[in-house]
Amino acid sequence: MSISNARLALACLGALLSLASACARSPREAAPGYDVLIVGGTIVDGTGVTPYRGDVAIRGDRIVAMTRGSLRTARAARTIDATGRIVAPGFIDLHAHLEPLDRMPDAESHVRQGVTTALGGPDGAGPTPLASYLAARERDGVGMNVGYLVGHNTVRRAVMGMARRAPTSDELARMRDLVEQELVAGAFGLSTGLKYLPGAWATIDEVVELAAVAARHGGIYTSHLREEGLALLDGVREAIDIGRRAQLPIVLTHHKVVGTPMWGRSVETLALVDSANANGIETWLDVYPYTATHTGISVLVPEWAFDGGDSAFARRMQLPATRDSVVQGIVFNILNDRGGGELRRVQFSRFRSQPQLEGKTLHDWAVQRGLAPTPESGAALVIEAVTAGGANAIFHVLDERDVQRILRHPRAMVASDGRLSRPGDGHPHPRAYGTFPRALARYVRDERLLTIEEAVRKMTSMPAARMGLRDRGTLRVGAFADVVVFDAARIADRSTFDAPHQYPEGIDWVLVNGRPAVADGRFVGGRAGRVLRRQDGGATGARTPRRPDGAVQTRRSSTSR
Repeated sequence: MSISNARLALACLGALLSLASACARSPREAAPGYDVLIVGGTIVDGTGVTPYRGDVAIRGDRIVAMTRGSLRTARAARTIDATGRIVAPGFIDLHAHLEPLDRMPDAESHVRQGVTTALGGPDGAGPTPLASYLAARERDGVGMNVGYLVGHNTVRRAVMGMARRAPTSDELARMRDLVEQELVAGAFGLSTGLKYLPGAWATIDEVVELAAVAARHGGIYTSHLREEGLALLDGVREAIDIGRRAQLPIVLTHHKVVGTPMWGRSVETLALVDSANANGIETWLDVYPYTATHTGISVLVPEWAFDGGDSAFARRMQLPATRDSVVQGIVFNILNDRGGGELRRVQFSRFRSQPQLEGKTLHDWAVQRGLAPTPESGAALVIEAVTAGGANAIFHVLDERDVQRILRHPRAMVASDGRLSRPGDGHPHPRAYGTFPRALARYVRDERLLTIEEAVRKMTSMPAARMGLRDRGTLRVGAFADVVVFDAARIADRSTFDAPHQYPEGIDWVLVNGRPAVADGRFVGGRAGRVLRRQDGGATGARTPRRPDGAVQTRRSSTSR
């Protein structure tokens, strides 16, 4: 072969190799740079800063780029046009009743509100043993991120049953061990339900002993106060004293003022909160944006009547003198406390023995029975309901001015106290479907009680800080891609007290760990949530360091992946 022919052959070979290389590279070069690109929206990043127009890029489960300019020219597997929409961190529900999670793992009633993380086990009723429970949730998959508190009532019942007395030293040690076990398993702290049994029979010293275990693990203490009606101020003082003595942050959960005689006293409870913080006792609140509570109908019954459990209660109701004392106690509570002074204010949400009464009131039941709708008749029906296995009810006993005053407080966060729900299952409180959209629609857009950045902060970075979640609750590079995209002009809760099973409107997208759970307003599920545990996993050490605004500084909480 001549030199010229050899050179020609080499040139052709080089061209072929270059073409092959180009063909091999082009698919990679054409591959998207991001998995999800959210463009054109108004970013409310969760920190409370003024909203701004910007774009957000996601790769895998993390936010990898944010700009106040435009990323529209970047390649992405999915591009979401958020023009005219708010782009915010996924909402974090610091008080959620996740008991049905094994039956409703998609958590649709929460996710469709924009909730991407929820803290279960409130009111002293956390699941146990937590390690196996969390493992089961991981195995089944969850629609949103979930964490749990260890419940004082659960622990006390496991050790002491329904005994109405102080624990022995051995029993107290066993309770401490159980709390320790659950903190090691990843609980975020201790919850109490001192209004409920058997927690109502615990002294403050008992609670302090158990809260101190949570403190050693960097946990928090959330308190359903011992009283939220006539003795509300004493209940707040007790919770603050527990935080002081156990040396851990406290949350006065679903803070409210129950019963018409107490309306307006939130001025005093919030002053107590301010005083506690001024004295170094880290004190927070959460609140739901409704003027009705929800709990068991037995909340109207004097607690002493349940000493020994339900069977003991049934026996007491056979004794005329004892029954008369119970009736008097219920009448008092109907007139002055949770009953709101009117049988119409007590609305059944779940009544297994008489489901036809769900959605109806205690007044309706009395009339149906041919009884005069008096407190005395109501008391007799309450006893009948409890004896028949109990019932849950919505109590319309709060004042809107107290709700607004609490919501505006700088230490208050939005939380639902809602139970996972699905259409056709009972007659739940509308907070189960509408808490977060309602706060944005009613108190930001309509009432202008809060700015949108204030409201979003109360739903995101503030509860994230309470849980010690450094990488959730804000939109920033490196954070988990929990994102909600909604129309501020159209967002609305549709669930009502008469027709609760209605999903909200105006939420277009919800991403959980970077994966859509709501897409173009449709629920698509996917169970992209994760089970969250405290990072320390049982190691003793200092509390989570915080800045004066309550944000977490350095310590991180881990997630199982």
